[in-house]
Amino acid sequence: METVIDFIRHGEPEGGRRFRGHSIDDVLSEKGWTQMRRVVESGCPWTQIVSSPLVRCHAFADELNQQHHVPVRIDDRLKEVGFGSWEGLTHDEIQARELSDYQAFYRDPVSNRPPGAEPLDVFFARVSSALKTIVADFSGQHVLVVAHAGVIRAIMAHVLDIPAMAVYRIQVVNAGLSRVRYESDCFQLVFLNRKSV
Repeated sequence: METVIDFIRHGEPEGGRRFRGHSIDDVLSEKGWTQMRRVVESGCPWTQIVSSPLVRCHAFADELNQQHHVPVRIDDRLKEVGFGSWEGLTHDEIQARELSDYQAFYRDPVSNRPPGAEPLDVFFARVSSALKTIVADFSGQHVLVVAHAGVIRAIMAHVLDIPAMAVYRIQVVNAGLSRVRYESDCFQLVFLNRKSV
């Protein structure tokens, strides 16, 4: 029995591009809402929605529920990876303050975490656990997961067996839609970063 799981990254939040992790939870900007709504202009094919608890994700999930009556489950394991002391800062601010640490992070994000950041192995384990639950609970359905760039990268690493050190080489755009299929105990990537269903 085939299970189809779509993943959508939240749209642009208020305050633009910066490290938010899971301790900062800005609401979607008007641009962010427009990005998200554009993805579903042609329809809402899902039988179940699973969302991160952070408002930049679950506000859109709630809107789909209200408009299309698709049930929503909030899963705390789908919150973004914690970035520790970098949370709230832009990329430019970190480069200006800690250029060598910033460069080391992107060379090897496993060994060069920001101070106080969630370890990548812990993050990957909780995201993989959430994915296993989705597959078990919604077998044979078409599921939408509303989440974050880090969560979607972790999913893609799991699906494609990519080492954690290479995960930041995967670009996940705001409101980008990605799809995996699960059948016969095997995942397959169908597409990454589409702008419509």
